[in-house]
This record gives sequence, structure tokens and C-alpha cells, in this order.
Amino acid sequence: MEYKNLLIETVDGITTLTVNRPQVLNALNSEVVQELECALYELDLDSAVKAVVVTGAGEKAFVAGADIKEMAGMSSFDAHDFSRRGQRLMLLMERMRKPVIAAVNGYALGGGLELALACDFIYASEKAKFGFPEVGLGVIPGFGGTQNLARLIGPNKANELVFSGRIIGAAQACEWGIVNELCAPEELLSRALDTAREIAAKGPLGVAYAKDAIANGLNMTKEDGFRYEASLFGVLFATGDQREGMGAFLEKRSTNFTGK
Repeated sequence: MEYKNLLIETVDGITTLTVNRPQVLNALNSEVVQELECALYELDLDSAVKAVVVTGAGEKAFVAGADIKEMAGMSSFDAHDFSRRGQRLMLLMERMRKPVIAAVNGYALGGGLELALACDFIYASEKAKFGFPEVGLGVIPGFGGTQNLARLIGPNKANELVFSGRIIGAAQACEWGIVNELCAPEELLSRALDTAREIAAKGPLGVAYAKDAIANGLNMTKEDGFRYEASLFGVLFATGDQREGMGAFLEKRSTNFTGK
């Protein structure tokens, strides 16, 4: 499929997916949301893809939010539908078997912060900015932001950021646990790609099941999470990747994982 608003490049199993609307700071409209959903679905099904890095075109923005020009004329029904489609995209990212890393190169506001939060973790430029300015527009985050942020940093800090509409810098976002690591702007993408390559060298089934265990375990009691972890651990011992990984370790050789 050809994409009007996305740039997609895959090298050695690592895909860089760039939201490419720099003229409007990569804002998300209905068309971009649909393209992202299609692209990520295709990437998740592509066995050659081991990890995905998501970023924004240009130097100013990762994604500066949802497209206010499009939203301003929506009816209540339209807005609900737009929110649900955005949430469906975020859930797809969270449920993908492939790890997804956000490389936040500039403004990540509103829907842009929601997109970053749906990734498995975030690296950010020292110049990046984060926030949910929606209350200043008379609305709230609608692509899962109220849920994902509170689960990540706790309700108190999430309340402060969402209620105030404040935009915070990369250092504070890192201090609060929104961002994993800060990078010099010119080093951000290479740092994210280095980590993606490090992950891609591991057993793909192990990575996928680890992502599953962490994401689903958060919605369980600890005891149920332990049981779920044990079930996935056991299933992996019926795979060729487990035999290859442990065999390579015992034989002191490099691994050759097949994802089977």
C-alpha cells in the first residue's frame, strides 16, 4: 500500500515509520490515523520486521497533536467515532508482537503524546516538549491519554499535567518517567535504531511473549500475573527458538532464531 502521510523504511529487520506532515507539525487527522493503522498492521504481520521506530518528519515536531481544523466542525457523534478510531490505533500498537520505540524529536502534544505513550518506550531529544493541552480547547485527551498516562506515572502527576494543560520539557518528562532516555537531537534516531537492533538480535518469540506478559499482567492481580507469566514461559519451551537459544548458549556459538 502507498501512503500519502507516512515514510516507511526497513533496513535489516528494523522499520523506521515517520509521520510526514511537517507543514502542519505532523498533526493527526482521520487520514493519518487510518494510514498508521494500516501500516502498523502490515508491519506486525511481516516476519522480516523485528522492531519498529516511530518518529516525526522535520525538526520541530514528533506529532504536535490531532488536527484541530478537522475536529472543530465535528458533531458529538463524529467526535466519539474519531476518538474510538484513535484508541483502536493505540491499542493496535500496544498489542503488536513487535516492539515499538518512539523517537520523539520535538513537540509531542495531545494525540502526539498519546501516540508516543502507546509505544513500548520513549527516547526523546533534549529539545522535545510534552503535554496535553486539550482542556484549553474545552475537551479532554481522546486517544487513550488519560488512561495510559495515569497507568505510567500515577494519577497525581497525570492529573496535574492533564488538568493544567501544561507543556513540559524533555528533562521533566524523563524525571517523571514518561521518557526512558534523553538524547542530543542529532543522536536521537541513531540511538533508537541501535536499541531496536539490539532487540532484533534476540529471540522474536521471546520478545513478543515478554511484551504480552508485561502488558496483560498490568491488568491482573500479581498472583494472576505470575500464573500468566508461567503459562507463556512454558509455551516457549515448545518452540524452536528456545532450543536454538539455549543450544547456542551451551555450544558457545551465535544464535540463528527463526521465530518458530
